Amino acid sequence: MIARIADPFVLVANQADADLKKIGEKILHKERISFDEGVTLFEKGSLSWLGALANWVREEKHGNKTYFNRNFHIEPTNVCVFSCKFCSYSRLYANREEGWELSIEQMMHIVKSYDGKPVTEVHIVGGVHPKMNLDFFLELLRTIKAHRPDLHIKGFTPVELDYMFRKAKVSVEEGMRLAHEAGLDSLPGGGAEIFHPEIRKQICEDKVDADGWLLIHETAHKLGMHSNATLLYGHIEKFWHRIDHMDRLRQLQDKTGGFNTFIPLKFRNKDNDMSHIPESSVVEDMRMYAVSRLYMDNFPHLKAYWPMLGRQNAQLTLSFGVNDIDGTIDDSTKIYAMAGSEEQTPTMSTEELVRLIKQVNRQPVERGTLYNEIKDYSGEFLIADV
Repeated sequence: MIARIADPFVLVANQADADLKKIGEKILHKERISFDEGVTLFEKGSLSWLGALANWVREEKHGNKTYFNRNFHIEPTNVCVFSCKFCSYSRLYANREEGWELSIEQMMHIVKSYDGKPVTEVHIVGGVHPKMNLDFFLELLRTIKAHRPDLHIKGFTPVELDYMFRKAKVSVEEGMRLAHEAGLDSLPGGGAEIFHPEIRKQICEDKVDADGWLLIHETAHKLGMHSNATLLYGHIEKFWHRIDHMDRLRQLQDKTGGFNTFIPLKFRNKDNDMSHIPESSVVEDMRMYAVSRLYMDNFPHLKAYWPMLGRQNAQLTLSFGVNDIDGTIDDSTKIYAMAGSEEQTPTMSTEELVRLIKQVNRQPVERGTLYNEIKDYSGEFLIADV
């Protein structure tokens, strides 16, 4: 892995491009880089140069630690009132016979199937279904917490929440308070896509806009909840759109400090309205992770979602700024499988995740949702799943 071998101080000192050299010096002095400098990194930075700097930042923050958690997903429905151009997962409400709609009883059956197992998180996201309203999901949250109070519930993107709140005729503040009191512990990062309106208009015009997405996360943070943030890259956006998106997140993080991790999500082109767009290369994927680590200086963690990238590419990201590869995901989450992800059955045991991390000489650490360290696996190889 060249990014782990190269000395960033030497690379910066020998950088012939004056702009890149200045940016590199700022990074090594732990100074914030500007919007324009972020764009310059995408336009001019070589993969090895970016990787060496991103890996240095990663190791300054976390050493060799690479986090994962034991989680499972519930996807209540793929029926959706919205029609995002990049989505291979949802089925419009008018064509809902092609989709699934889980009852609370069916979702509780999934939760109960993990009774006695050491999972720490349930991740709940899905389509926006008119009949699955705020009251429906408040009941689901209360039922899960009554059954298993210790299970951290990370659920609902601002796209889902915005629709629930508007339909229930409650404010964002009231809606978030009700959800939190019912048992919602934190928010995932989905639904962000690309914030800039000229891109949003073309790929997801009818769902919550950037201001609405950010407001819901800010409100969650004010309630003491943490959240994640994502960016969908590799479609029609330009480099400056990516930096604009990251800059808005960085500004909110300066204000609240409530984000745990940033997750770049690769656009996959199977069976959607943007299938004509070629997917980004592995080189471009690694550049995205590296620049993210360099620009998002106030985000503690950078995550690569391994089912989307595939196992080997997820390992590669650990040399380009990433310090988290998500979790065991003990189900067959469909959102990326249906879009053509590398992992069609995205399940890994704890043993497999630990070995995956150790194969690239990183230190596997099991975490909770809020990055409390549960177990350090660096001193052992598991023989069987725990």
